[in-house]
Amino acid sequence: MQPDLIPHLFRSEFRKITAVLCKVFGMEHMEIAEDLASETFLAALESWPYKGIPENPTAWLYLVAKNKAKNYLQRNQLFAEKIAIQIKSNSPEAAEMDINLSEKNIADSQLQMLFAICHPAIPVEAQIGLALRILCGFGIEEIANAFLTSKETVNKRLFRAKEKLRLEKVEILFPGKTEINNRLDTVLMTLYLLFSEGYYSETQDVVLREDLCLEAMRLTYLLIEHAPTNLPRVKALFSLMCFHASRFEARKSENGEIVLYQDQDESRWNEALIARGAYFLHAASAGKHMSRYHVEATIAYWNTQKTDTPEKWENILQLYNRLLQMVYSPIAALNRTYALSKVKGKEAAIAEAEKLQLSGNHYYFVLLGELYTGIDNAKAMQHLQEALMLAKTGTDKRTIQQKMAGLG
Repeated sequence: MQPDLIPHLFRSEFRKITAVLCKVFGMEHMEIAEDLASETFLAALESWPYKGIPENPTAWLYLVAKNKAKNYLQRNQLFAEKIAIQIKSNSPEAAEMDINLSEKNIADSQLQMLFAICHPAIPVEAQIGLALRILCGFGIEEIANAFLTSKETVNKRLFRAKEKLRLEKVEILFPGKTEINNRLDTVLMTLYLLFSEGYYSETQDVVLREDLCLEAMRLTYLLIEHAPTNLPRVKALFSLMCFHASRFEARKSENGEIVLYQDQDESRWNEALIARGAYFLHAASAGKHMSRYHVEATIAYWNTQKTDTPEKWENILQLYNRLLQMVYSPIAALNRTYALSKVKGKEAAIAEAEKLQLSGNHYYFVLLGELYTGIDNAKAMQHLQEALMLAKTGTDKRTIQQKMAGLG
């Protein structure tokens, strides 16, 4: 049996099954939907090592999930009555028909669930955390890392959010046009965080988790295909994801270690994805509002132009200036400082970098190590040693050690 198959399917299918079952049972019974989805994968763990992997593992999971849900409905009178009202029949056959795991219903259920979770009755942080947990399959530790907080805080936040959604009797439906627009920013931030968690992975010993990135892209594209959410800022976010995804192959070495931008082999960049990103960035230019995703996508576009020119780095620097005025993030501040070094030189960038005081961020010390290299190699080594102590993954540590070895 392939040891990675069930974890891979759990990552890709658990959230789909959960979304459909949540839609059937209602938001107030979210935990039951999660439990039935979990039991489906437990059945696979118990069966496949002995009976062999089914010819179509995904179809097997869907059938087991349907049967478990149908059996639960038959055993539980409360659910039988609730579903009977919805489907006008209390027969097992009707219940089975209602549990629709077709590709279209999965897509609709995920989008409807996403908008239901992003309800104004709960705080934005809870909306994003709950969406990452229920729809994106994030573990509690992954959500804690995304929010730079503790697992205990995340657990409490998610529990309160679920209780509030129950009390508000939130339905899993597409909201009206006005309500969609009000919730869309949180939906987009959730997808942005999902992509970022994969692209800047620190929760597993890998530098890039393509499965998370591709799932974020898939859900974002569903928004583009849904007419009420086919808006400029959605296209800008998808454009940003395309530009970043175009460098997946060049961003990691054969040993799984990160390859820094300046060292990447541009022949390994995906030209089709770059073209797609450019297409959606152009499409996103309609309208008057400039979102953070427009700015970040434009920066990502310039980064697909490998040749260093004054125009490229001046544009990138000004775009980071604008982005930091819109929304501050440590990563953006560090990237802006790197762009400054390309425009005004390392000395100017060092002065700006040291003002940031990001003492708990290993990327900060990596940047300082890079900037001091060739100016004061002893200081560069000191900063790289700090980065090594703070780095979380083995791949990050190996990349830093290679830089240290290069300093001699």
